[in-house]
Amino acid sequence: MNFANNIFPFFWVEHQKQFSVCLNAGDYKSEIFQTRAEEGFEGNGYDWASLAKVFVEEQEPELTDIIKFDPEAGMFCAYSSNADALKTFILAFKEACENETLIQDLFSRAELD
Repeated sequence: MNFANNIFPFFWVEHQKQFSVCLNAGDYKSEIFQTRAEEGFEGNGYDWASLAKVFVEEQEPELTDIIKFDPEAGMFCAYSSNADALKTFILAFKEACENETLIQDLFSRAELD
């Protein structure tokens, strides 16, 4: 299995001692965020980070202190110095994003940043 294909449209970035997984916000799964557009959700990087935080807290709590988020308006970004933990996160998060029922349930508890 090809890791890059498995996490697409998220993408992996390696730095010196840090690893990131990012997403150009706006194109992927925009229908998730449209369900709460009247509350101000747009599907930007901050909204993705809010969703990802709920995912980590509820689905991968052992990663709470290992995975950090650094979103921008146009980009979601999660990072860690632990590559294996970040890979565990993004593979599970991508799988959750593809599960309509699960991702909507998680998003119902996301808070606007």
